Amino acid sequence: MNSSLLRRFGFYFAGLAIGLILFAFLVKGRGVTCEFDYLPNARTLKNIRVKERRFSPEIRQLMDNRQIDTTEISNILKDGDVDFSRSKAKVDADTCKVYIIEGTLRNKDIELTVHNCDSTALIKTIKMMN
Repeated sequence: MNSSLLRRFGFYFAGLAIGLILFAFLVKGRGVTCEFDYLPNARTLKNIRVKERRFSPEIRQLMDNRQIDTTEISNILKDGDVDFSRSKAKVDADTCKVYIIEGTLRNKDIELTVHNCDSTALIKTIKMMN
């Protein structure tokens, strides 16, 4: 009885391995990416990334002086961490949620303040931590 159970597990895992190889082969050529956006941090950052971004005058000035650009902000919004303890995610329906996003820029820790509204995300401030 033990050998038949082991044999069944062997067949199961062999079929599973073949199926995973075929799946990887089929998906690889199609440019499909697997993002795990189910945790609060990932969902919040994705919600901000998909909206139209606007920049405060302070951020615009930094962009004009070439101290930061939109690509660097996009990278922070992709790889950063939301500090929910300091953010104001529960607000009235009329006001925007305010998130503090921590990330790195040129090996320095920075902090973005983002006002996440219904259709836009306003990058309000940037603060260097080092």
